[in-house]
Amino acid sequence: MAITNKQKTSIAIILAGGAIAAAGLIFAGRGSADATTEAGHAAGAHSEDAAHGDGEHHGGPASAAHGDAARHTDGEHHETQEKEGHVEMTPAQVQAAGLTLRTAGPAHIEGTASFPGEIRFNEDRTAHVVPRVAGVVQGVSANLGQQVKKGDLLAVLASTALSDQRSELLAAQKRLELAESTFQREKKLWEDKISAEQDYLAARTALQEARIATQNATQKLTAIGVSGNAGGAKSLNRFELRAPFDGTVVEKHLALGEAVAADANVFVISDLSTVWAEFVIAPKDLDRVRVGEKVKIASTAFDGKAEGTVSYVGSLLGQQTRTATARVTLPNPKTAWRPGLFVTVGVTDSSAEVPVAIEAEALQSNGDQQVVFAVVPGGFQAQPVKTGRSDGKLVEITEGLKAGTQYVAGNSFVIKAELGKAGAEHSH
Repeated sequence: MAITNKQKTSIAIILAGGAIAAAGLIFAGRGSADATTEAGHAAGAHSEDAAHGDGEHHGGPASAAHGDAARHTDGEHHETQEKEGHVEMTPAQVQAAGLTLRTAGPAHIEGTASFPGEIRFNEDRTAHVVPRVAGVVQGVSANLGQQVKKGDLLAVLASTALSDQRSELLAAQKRLELAESTFQREKKLWEDKISAEQDYLAARTALQEARIATQNATQKLTAIGVSGNAGGAKSLNRFELRAPFDGTVVEKHLALGEAVAADANVFVISDLSTVWAEFVIAPKDLDRVRVGEKVKIASTAFDGKAEGTVSYVGSLLGQQTRTATARVTLPNPKTAWRPGLFVTVGVTDSSAEVPVAIEAEALQSNGDQQVVFAVVPGGFQAQPVKTGRSDGKLVEITEGLKAGTQYVAGNSFVIKAELGKAGAEHSH
């Protein structure tokens, strides 16, 4: 029977597969034998090691290698910790950055509570000037912002009501003169037994009534701040509005030719030599602020500071704000403290000696921690700290920094910026 080419190819493939399988079995057998041999050698070696003393076992090359590896790993770990938060800077770089170095140490710190406040007019030295008579403005002498003295002319009004009151006074004065002359005549006639006593008594009564009428008319003019002497009949309606005390014209609400009412607020004059620094106190802080306590005023708009004492603490809470109002009467010789200026009021409520304190500007934030950049060889190290009391200038350090440690005070933000750059480069 003849074999075709297709059948020859199939037979060749089968024979090749069988040869491969046989070779695999031979290799597997040799591998098992080798493994068995290696296991025997390992067991023998183990037995031989067990026969040696503990000193020889621990002093072997494998143990030494293991120790070297362990020491190498610990060294890398510590090196990584030292580099974290470390900023390298040369003395020249420190000088160029303008860094100020200080030494942490004991200090006296006054505990203060800070409150937001505002400068206001001293209401005890502020006048809302009203004319007290209705009239038409004939002249205005004072301008907004002008410094005036007590008695200085502010404005001139023409008032018909004032003319009527002055006319009433003039008539009362004339009746008084007539009543006095009549009384003197009747008194002489009665003493000479020429006239009856009844005429004398009637003249005396008329004189008393004339005096009362004159006094009444004078008091009416005094109540509005004018005198009865008008300087002539043509000036009966002239009303001169004058400054009640030394101060500054801070508001002006009248113009030439304007008709003003008797109760119109035409000027506001305030003595700015003293002002009020008013601030609000939450109920939880009421026990920290008392009348007579020393306070420090600082402006948020300019580098202005002043000291004073609490002159008033409100006894009632506001219905809407639920806070109490307190104030400090502040000397203002150069009028630097202008009404409307926002300030911070620091009330000193305690003081203590602390073992470790630093300048407040040295504190920087690093994530959710407060850090101080301590001086270390070759640069600075960000040292996490915990703070205690503070008076705005000094801060107590309760944990993280020892007395005698040098740290960066001024321009410490430069170190923080360098640390941020290093962290960004490391993340990339």
